Amino acid sequence: MRLGVLDIGSNTVHLLVADMLPGGRPLARTSQRTVLRLMRYLAPDGSITEEGVSGLESAVAAARQVAAKEGVDELLATATSAVRDATNGEDVIARIEAALGQPLQVLGGETEARFTFLAVRRWFGWSAGQILLFDIGGGSLELAAGSDELPAVAESVPLGAGRMTVEFLPDDPPREAQIEGLRTHAAELLAPVARVFASQPRADHVVGSSKAIRSLAKLAGYPMPGWSGIERMVLPRAALKAWIPRLARIPAEARQELPGITPDRTFQIVAGAVVLHQAMKAMDVDELEVSPWALREGVLLRYIESLSWTAPPT
Repeated sequence: MRLGVLDIGSNTVHLLVADMLPGGRPLARTSQRTVLRLMRYLAPDGSITEEGVSGLESAVAAARQVAAKEGVDELLATATSAVRDATNGEDVIARIEAALGQPLQVLGGETEARFTFLAVRRWFGWSAGQILLFDIGGGSLELAAGSDELPAVAESVPLGAGRMTVEFLPDDPPREAQIEGLRTHAAELLAPVARVFASQPRADHVVGSSKAIRSLAKLAGYPMPGWSGIERMVLPRAALKAWIPRLARIPAEARQELPGITPDRTFQIVAGAVVLHQAMKAMDVDELEVSPWALREGVLLRYIESLSWTAPPT
């Protein structure tokens, strides 16, 4: 069965097309990304401007054409914090659905964390034991922990890299006082979340799953012994902290010259690094492992499990 997941996030509109079988892993066929950085199009009242909505419509229409060309049997369209939190969200959703030609599922923050946790669990397997998950998007930070396929606890915090860049780091490059302001803000929001997670057993694996975290791992991390590639990268908190002032001194347009920093992440990677470092500090985490699977894979896995399958006639 060929499925498509259209992830309408705060930074990109990302279509993943994959072939799926019951009990099997997603076999990716096509991946298409349109960079929007919706946080640039937030008006003072919290609404998405007309320019931003038009950009969404165009990106969704293009993804719909790709899905049709790829022969997708079912397109699963989801939206996360940028659309979820916009004051004109209802109108934005209606226009996206018109461009898409089908309903849009708007995920709550905890639901987003649960889908992502499922993907991470499947990637690492049951033997991984207790997992603590960090996932940084453009609009929010998701955290989840547990030893089963679904987490025992999941939280969503409005500390996304794009959102924090707009609110705290408007200058390019940002000033030291702005970095410190973001650090203080993140620490305040994360303190009560850390108390919620304190009841969980100590994690056997601490995992980061977002594109921002993968970029930071390529920049400041190292591969696990005996492995190569991003699938087994480790990101130490100390190395991440050391890179933050270096990243902050480099103008955004020059950051893409660094290992792992792609053009679509240059503007918000500093905020992402600050938030991730504060989250690791709040949760008393010294290092994390990188998962190549995240929200889109979780949506695919949950959907395929929701179907009723019968054995073919013999």
